[in-house]
Order: sequence, then C-alpha cells, then structure tokens
Amino acid sequence: MSATVEKIDSLIGFIDESKNNSDGQLAILGLGNPLLDISSPVNDAFMKKYDIKAGNAILAEDKHLPMYQELADMSTVEYIGGGSTLNSMRVSRWMSQQSGFSGYMGCIGKDKFGQVLEDATKEAGVECNFMIDEKTATGTCAVCLTGKERSLVANLAAANNFKIAHCSTEKAKRMIASAKFIYSAGFFLTVSVDTMLMCAKQCKEENK
Repeated sequence: MSATVEKIDSLIGFIDESKNNSDGQLAILGLGNPLLDISSPVNDAFMKKYDIKAGNAILAEDKHLPMYQELADMSTVEYIGGGSTLNSMRVSRWMSQQSGFSGYMGCIGKDKFGQVLEDATKEAGVECNFMIDEKTATGTCAVCLTGKERSLVANLAAANNFKIAHCSTEKAKRMIASAKFIYSAGFFLTVSVDTMLMCAKQCKEENK
C-alpha cells in the first residue's frame, strides 16, 4: 500500500472513530483560497453583457467586476462558502457529522462578502480562522446558471494575500498543532509557498 493510500485510509478511519468522540479535537486543517460563491440563474442578456460562455470557468477581468454586485442584488441569489480547499473541509465536516472536526485558514477582506463567507463557513460547522486584509476585497466566484449549464468567473482578490505571519497567531498555532492532517489544493502554492513549506516540515517532524 502506497504512503498516499495509507494516509487516506487513516483519515477515513479517523473520521469513523470521531463519530464516537466528542472532545472537539480538530482532525483536519485546510489552507487555501477562500472564495464566496455568488450563485443565481441568469438570462442570455446577462451572459452577453459580461461576455461569459456557458459552461466555462475563467478568472475575472476588469469587465467582469460589476457583475458580482449585480448578482448579489438578484432575488434568486445564493451564497456558498467556496474555493477548492474550503469545499473539501465542508465535505469532511459533513462526513464526520461533528462540528469542529475540520478547520480552515485563508485570507478575506474586511467587507460584506467577507462577513457572509465567514458566517457561511461557521454555519457549515467548519472552524475558521481568516486573515483579514483591510485593503483588498474578499475573493468571490460568480456562479451563473443557465439551464443545465454553470459558468464560473473567479476574482481571487484578498485570497491571493495570505501571509505566513498569520500562522503565528495563537489560534492559528493551536489549529496547526492539533490537526492530525493538513490539507491544501495546489492553487495555494501560488499564494504562500513559505506557509506550505512550514506546514510540510511540521507534518514531517510530527509524522502527520
């Protein structure tokens, strides 16, 4: 059995055991790019206005920036805590059926969307510890629904600005120390390589 398979098997076993464990120990910590998914059905005029192709997934350009508030103003809008790693943390929390099983760190802005994202993460039962960038907007992802198609336009914004200094805060140190597993998608490597190297070194030293 490969080391990767062994780690996955160990995580599944840990999740299963946690269902009978109520001590609130953090099992898995994710570090990544937090994005608030702003989702709504839209019409063809909206897609044409912002030059969006059905079923596509792209990074936002300047021409797309007004779209996020326009979506937020729609009566059909839904907000979902997103970004690859945060999605994984929400699923692992759901698998364990235990609040506080999964934790998450990333960078958001000090704005309305940041507060909505933090509230959605907590509501999902994930313990979060966001770094706050007071000068940059919270990262968002427009989810434009047209029939059976879903088009994504991501604006990373503050998600790009996580700094390793945040890992020196007391809560961050506790989360890193207590987690049995530390997880991140590859996207985070373009944001804070030093953070990932620090976590990798600690995992190796502690055989996590």
